[in-house]
Amino acid sequence: MTDLTLLAPDGTTASVPLREAPMWTKPRGPLTSRVVYAAAHVVPRVAGDNTPGAAADVDWDATLAFRHHLWSWGLGVADAMDTAQRNAGLDPVAMRELVRRSAAEARSVGGRIAVGVNTDDIASEGATLDEIVDAYVAQLRHAEEHGAVAVVMASRHLARAARTADDYRHVYERVIAAATQPVVLHWLGAAFDPVLEGYFGSASVPEATNTVIRIIADAGERVAGIKMSLLDGDAEVALRSRLPGSARMFTGDDFHYVDLMSEQAGRHSDALLGAFAAIAPIASSAVQALDRGDAHGFRSVLGPTEALARQVFAAPTWHYKTGIAFLSWLNGHQPAFTMVGGMHAARSLPQLSETVRLANACGALEDPDLAASRWHGLLTSAGVPVGTAGRLGAGPRGGSRNAVVA
Repeated sequence: MTDLTLLAPDGTTASVPLREAPMWTKPRGPLTSRVVYAAAHVVPRVAGDNTPGAAADVDWDATLAFRHHLWSWGLGVADAMDTAQRNAGLDPVAMRELVRRSAAEARSVGGRIAVGVNTDDIASEGATLDEIVDAYVAQLRHAEEHGAVAVVMASRHLARAARTADDYRHVYERVIAAATQPVVLHWLGAAFDPVLEGYFGSASVPEATNTVIRIIADAGERVAGIKMSLLDGDAEVALRSRLPGSARMFTGDDFHYVDLMSEQAGRHSDALLGAFAAIAPIASSAVQALDRGDAHGFRSVLGPTEALARQVFAAPTWHYKTGIAFLSWLNGHQPAFTMVGGMHAARSLPQLSETVRLANACGALEDPDLAASRWHGLLTSAGVPVGTAGRLGAGPRGGSRNAVVA
């Protein structure tokens, strides 16, 4: 074991002890007390042209191996969601291939899989409501063809085209009616995508909630639940309390999932979280504790991970995918810290340094020595001395900008 070198925003470096990996145990059977999906990312091919604006060149072996990692811990996989870089590098062709391949792998191991359906096949920003319905339904058909649960994602096109709450209701009514099995709805807040401000017809969350409830009530058992990602625990509890018994609340709140998944007044949220892709062994172990009736164990295992999740999802929140890919690389699930669209550059070294510190603190580094080696290599490549406390100095004019000042 060794120490971790950390880099602060002011250029200060410091070291903290590297923790040993906790001994998490994989479940012997399905998790039962909560339905849990981890929203998975995609791994680019290292030699591919995954630069901004280029079509995604995916490393399918590494991408699918990561999904098997999630299934092995008893988690379901939520694929082709915003974590997989929908609207941020993953083009429609790659998205359809991802759905096809992931669904086939899920069948091979009996793994649970849900996939996003959206309107990103529409090339232009402007679209009519009829075109939006058609785009949704085409992707819905693709998901159902491959045996995946469809998650009807929040649509940028609908956010631009809809003028009233009734516009949302009519679009969702038609899409849900086209499904041959129950779907999950998806409410993504503006923190994740500013284009979605005022989704469901109002900037007022209580008013938008009324629209959501009406959509679900009108659909009956054709809606299996809703994933809510507003990063507002009170709003989630308020909507959850009004859901019919046939609909589950899947928390997408990466800030407050411990409380929301805990029993509250006889109700709880299940989970569909990007954060759980980064902490699969811990998330699984926490739910295993609930399966044993150990609510305290659930909190003691999962509670320390919320600080890490808050760091990964820190503003600007839509760059959280960088932290997910970064932790995947540290934990040995991909060969390089790269992302489609070049999005691995979306977080600074000090921001990633704090991610490393918190991952180490909560036991999210699955192979600490490997993680330390990879992190220190990244620092070294940036000219940051490893194992030396001090400060990176600007230096005199013409001098070294990487001098360490004691």
